[in-house]
Amino acid sequence: MAISLSTPITGSAQTGLTTPTYTITADVAPNINGKQWAVTALGGTQTGVSTHTVSDPFTITFSRPSTFKALGKPDPVTGVVKSVPMNVYKGIVRKGMLPLAGQAYAVGLVRTEISIPAGADTYSAPELRAMLSAYIGAITQVSAGLGDTCASGII
Repeated sequence: MAISLSTPITGSAQTGLTTPTYTITADVAPNINGKQWAVTALGGTQTGVSTHTVSDPFTITFSRPSTFKALGKPDPVTGVVKSVPMNVYKGIVRKGMLPLAGQAYAVGLVRTEISIPAGADTYSAPELRAMLSAYIGAITQVSAGLGDTCASGII
């Protein structure tokens, strides 16, 4: 199944946000290998948070490799594949934010890059799914702490 977000997105716990939700609308991704959504409305209590505009973006983008890489042939003598190429998938959230009152917006980014060894999609699909499950579970579990760390610098 392909990546598809449904609206609204239920946000995870963060200090100062009460039951955050994000209404999204389909947008045009920066390239044809991606899908993008813009946040057009907020739910819950999110004082000081704004929705997407040109100068204050709030977008969620997922992309796949522009060209998929295949696993090379094993060496005829050793049977070893010398180099295993990676297929790289990306997730990016962009959010405009003010660095200081009266200043222009700057864009904060969250980038997730997922590198899958060519061939693992066929031979290790459960392993790659477990890796993603653990990562998403860990990020969800530490969501508020990660927000606090980014705001305070204390890990």
